[in-house]
Amino acid sequence: MNIMRRNILAVNVARGPTITLASGRIFDFLDPHGSNFTIEDVAHGLAHICRYAGQCRNFYSVAEHSLLVSDVAVDYPYEALLHDAAEAFIGDVTRPLKQLLPEYKAIEANVEDAIAKRFRLSTSYRDAVKIADLSVLAAEQAQVMAPGTDSWAREAGVIPADVKVRYLTPKVARREFLQRFEALRPRQ
Repeated sequence: MNIMRRNILAVNVARGPTITLASGRIFDFLDPHGSNFTIEDVAHGLAHICRYAGQCRNFYSVAEHSLLVSDVAVDYPYEALLHDAAEAFIGDVTRPLKQLLPEYKAIEANVEDAIAKRFRLSTSYRDAVKIADLSVLAAEQAQVMAPGTDSWAREAGVIPADVKVRYLTPKVARREFLQRFEALRPRQ
C-alpha cells in the first residue's frame, strides 16, 4: 500500500485524542475514566518528566517531587504521592503557561478526577497536600533552581520543608514511587 495514500496521524483520534503509554495501553484525553491506565503507567510517566520545564540544575523528576510531598503531608501521604499523577499523561506544564490555557485546566481536572476515582483518593486531602506541596516547592527551588528563585516563599511566609533533593534517576524514582504506593495504598 502506498504510504502517501494512507491517512497516518501522529495522534490516534479513533475514540478521542489518545496516547499510547509505555505499557502499551491507550490513554484517551476525552475519556480518562474509561482509559485502562495503571499505577505502573503513572510511575513511569512521572519518573521521566523533569520538573520546572527542565530548567533546573540537574534532572529532577515529578516522581521524586511526589515522594517528598508524601513525606511532608503526614495526614495524607497516599494522596500527596498521587497529587501530580495527572502529569504522567498531560505533562508538567508550568503554572504561568497553565494560566493561559483554560481548556488545559479543564482537561487536567478531568484526568485528576479519573485518577482520584481509580486509586480511591480521599476527598478531603487537597488543602493539606497543597500546604505540603508549597513547602516542598520552596525547599526544592532553593536546591535545584538558580539562586533567588525561592524568594517568593519568604515573601509569602512559606516555610521550606526539611527535605533533600536526591536527583534520582528515572529508574530509581519509578521504583521508589511504586514501593511507596504499595506501602500506602488502601487495602480492600
